[in-house]
Amino acid sequence: MNRSMTFVVLLTSFVSVANLTSIDSAWDDAHATFYGDISGGETMQGACGYGDLFKEGYGLETAALSTALFNNGQTCGACFEILCVNSQWCKPKAGSIRITATNFCPPNYAEPIQYHWCNPPNKHFDLSMKMFTSIAEYRGGIVPVKFRRVMCQKSGGVRFEIKGNPYFIMVLVYNVGGAGDVNSVAIKGDNSNWIFMQRNWGQIWHTGVRLVGQKISFVIRTSDGRSMTFYNVAPESWTFGQTFEGSSNL
Repeated sequence: MNRSMTFVVLLTSFVSVANLTSIDSAWDDAHATFYGDISGGETMQGACGYGDLFKEGYGLETAALSTALFNNGQTCGACFEILCVNSQWCKPKAGSIRITATNFCPPNYAEPIQYHWCNPPNKHFDLSMKMFTSIAEYRGGIVPVKFRRVMCQKSGGVRFEIKGNPYFIMVLVYNVGGAGDVNSVAIKGDNSNWIFMQRNWGQIWHTGVRLVGQKISFVIRTSDGRSMTFYNVAPESWTFGQTFEGSSNL
């Protein structure tokens, strides 16, 4: 077995040994606020590396996470179900919402914990206005919530946006189903071995290996241990700034 085959076998073997039901079924306590206006312009881009959330399929069903939940960007792409509870501002019979983590709610250490909801160890969701007002009254401002991790449901295949330059390739991985939060990425040119990429920030990954002019393949792994291989996603004529979609999703 050659090195390339060995790599794929080792990485995909995590599927058989991982707890594939690791998404939390138990509800936890947090609080929620909102940022931006109803159009959601202020929620675009952010600390996970995503860009236009409408074009990327996330829309306004998003949130910025506090330090306790953000986990230095490793939670980017994860999905949560959120329910407003124990507040006069909760909308009756509103039910729950589902959001994807796309941004970071930074702490403010100049203020005490009780006055800045995103300070550690607080668990907090700063929602888009549309999502907040789906479960609570606008004038409430901040409400207690229950939340849990859920599987992400995405349309189409996993997408890879290639950025950077010939000497420093960066790839934004998005529209990931299943657990949603990618914690390992490998890349391969048709003339190279598999190369583990490094997390640059959020869901942007990088390598210094030159792969221009080669067909590009990827292996991604999410936090629940599931992995998927995407062969020859990008043709040898790919250029920086292009996005390529895999034929399947997790």
